[in-house]
Amino acid sequence: MSGPVTMALGPFLFRAHGFGYAGVGRKLDTAWAEIEAAGRLNALQWTGPRSETVSITGVLFPQEFGGEGTLEGVRLAATSGVPLMLVSLGGKVFGRHAVQSLEEDRAYHDRTGAPGRNAFTLELKRLGAGLSLLSLLGGL
Repeated sequence: MSGPVTMALGPFLFRAHGFGYAGVGRKLDTAWAEIEAAGRLNALQWTGPRSETVSITGVLFPQEFGGEGTLEGVRLAATSGVPLMLVSLGGKVFGRHAVQSLEEDRAYHDRTGAPGRNAFTLELKRLGAGLSLLSLLGGL
């Protein structure tokens, strides 16, 4: 059983039923350099963003709605070092992300050992602008 697509991580589609999510969190980390000052508070100078992290939590009920195969696909992309594009239902593109971690909590196993419930947390980190071949060659 599957429902409407709500978000995509590369080719992996989050749906209302099956491989879905319960929550999405974002964290932006920016850097400020502290400059020593005599007789007053130290000055701060913004040096730019450092990283952006997205956390996706969800619960699969694989026996009723499926989704376990999709989670395995995300795991394979993570272990292969493949960056994935994150896109929302409304078409907002969040950019390419690297899977930093995948945590699972499998419970309610049947007699074959298959879980009836699998809660998961995906931690993604947005890729910054990489070095191009042109910049490596000194801007030829």
